[in-house]
Amino acid sequence: MIGQATVVKNAGSHFLLSVLPDWEPFPAVLKGKVRLEGGSSTNPVAVGDHVVFQIKDGESASIGNPAQISEVLPRKNYLIRKSTNLSRQSHVIASNIDMAYIVVSLYFPQIKLPFLDRILVTCEVYDVPCTIVLNKVDIYREEAREWVEDFHRIYEGAGYRVLETSVVDGTGIDALREDCKGRVCLFSGESGVGKSSLVKAIDPTLDPKIAEISTAHLQGRHTTSLYEMYRISSGGFIIDTPGIRGFGLVSLQKEEIALYFPEMLKASRNCRFTPCTHTHEPGCAVKQAVEDGTISPERYSSYLGMLEEDGKFR
Repeated sequence: MIGQATVVKNAGSHFLLSVLPDWEPFPAVLKGKVRLEGGSSTNPVAVGDHVVFQIKDGESASIGNPAQISEVLPRKNYLIRKSTNLSRQSHVIASNIDMAYIVVSLYFPQIKLPFLDRILVTCEVYDVPCTIVLNKVDIYREEAREWVEDFHRIYEGAGYRVLETSVVDGTGIDALREDCKGRVCLFSGESGVGKSSLVKAIDPTLDPKIAEISTAHLQGRHTTSLYEMYRISSGGFIIDTPGIRGFGLVSLQKEEIALYFPEMLKASRNCRFTPCTHTHEPGCAVKQAVEDGTISPERYSSYLGMLEEDGKFR
């Protein structure tokens, strides 16, 4: 029997598939051909992939008799980062995403804007719609309100939606749950920002792994070690991912980077010279917009950092 299904769990060389929107996961493994064709990536098959599978006629897939994935169908989009494995080029986080929620916290762990901006650029490159989720707002709603407002100014000014959430007092959880209905949604971000806690708050029947912040470094511990999709009871599907501590850009030339900062792309139409690197050229509309405050200096600084990077990401 030959069929099509979606990858809902990636456990290294073993997978779970389900024929969505039904939820009846069954085990699968890769045929050797698929493994060889994925040579440029650490994972030729990612959660969210639509695949062709084979099972012997008259049999059903089981742990002792898994289906065989014979083909990965074309992806409508995907989120990818440069791998920390030097023998490979990249790692696909997930594919066929209707909305990516990039979860951050102002501190505990402290936010790194250049890290966030790399993810946002990658979403732009690979056509992944994204929303920024500012989590743990119960911690700093009062004492850091000005900082929160600055964050909204920076990223809403760049054209992104920013949602405030807290699993402690329920801020934004109902809106997030409603947002996920009928869609395949990815939750991604640094370790410790509360991705798994948000997933559980959206659907308390789920049980993603959750851990406390490491007080030694105020960083999150890696608790989600597998890439996994969950069906949520209110409708829709959530992909929970391991925390990321480094995010390298993939297949992006330096002269292309500014095209994926929406606010810079808009301003660059008025630059005197084309192409313009927005670093030293006279009559640069992007640099003028930074001086005028219509492009945030924080985002511009992230852009300059990407231009200077030597390709090493950890």
